[in-house]
Amino acid sequence: MPSTTSNAPLLAARRILVTGAARGLGLSFAQALCAHGARVVLADLRAELLQASVAQLKAQGHDVHGVPVDVSDPASITGCVAQAVEMLGGLDGLVNNAAITDSGGKTVDELDIETWDRVMDVNVRGTWLVTRACRPHLARSGRGAIVNLASDTALWGAPRLLAYVASKGAVIAMTRTLARELGADAITVNAIAPGLVNVEATQYVPEARHRLYVEQRALQREQMPDDVTGAVLYALSDLARFVTGQLLAVNGGFVMH
Repeated sequence: MPSTTSNAPLLAARRILVTGAARGLGLSFAQALCAHGARVVLADLRAELLQASVAQLKAQGHDVHGVPVDVSDPASITGCVAQAVEMLGGLDGLVNNAAITDSGGKTVDELDIETWDRVMDVNVRGTWLVTRACRPHLARSGRGAIVNLASDTALWGAPRLLAYVASKGAVIAMTRTLARELGADAITVNAIAPGLVNVEATQYVPEARHRLYVEQRALQREQMPDDVTGAVLYALSDLARFVTGQLLAVNGGFVMH
């Protein structure tokens, strides 16, 4: 009986774009994708940090490129996706990771309209516009896959974080509609909802909130970037070709969804 296993890397030759990839979770995703055989374009607003991260991955022997992008700017998104497609020769996967918090620590009364609009522009509109720009290329792939980064804060209603929580709730809802609309093109769309991950972007979070997460998780320890990468790898791989419109909470059991 022939073997059903393969020694090929999980994402061999997959062409994947990761936004918000210059540091933190995005960089961890890019690193893991490369380690599993993917060819990756890292996109980020922070051009100098982006190039340093790309150089780091190249030094490890990975096939990577970097493209600056501002996901709040439609023209910047169009240019970024065009460059990514040219560099990779097409597109098989997209990780919508770019996001900002900005509203952290402000109550509903303290939150200003400008901050609300900025968070929505980046986290919600940016996810939509990047997806829209990538859709025709993912459709041509025949095995396109999109992973949207949500947050478990949208599942438990983290206080003093209203704009961010609302934006991530919108990403979860968008994921379901996108899955239905893009399914005709054989594109899967799923969302990952990490808990509070120990990365640069969460350094502003009060120590008491970090302790709350650790103490109330089923797995009582800090969450690290590598704890999230496996879910992203799975969702982009052929293992998940019949999984779409789903939300996977990856938070050590802080929220069980």
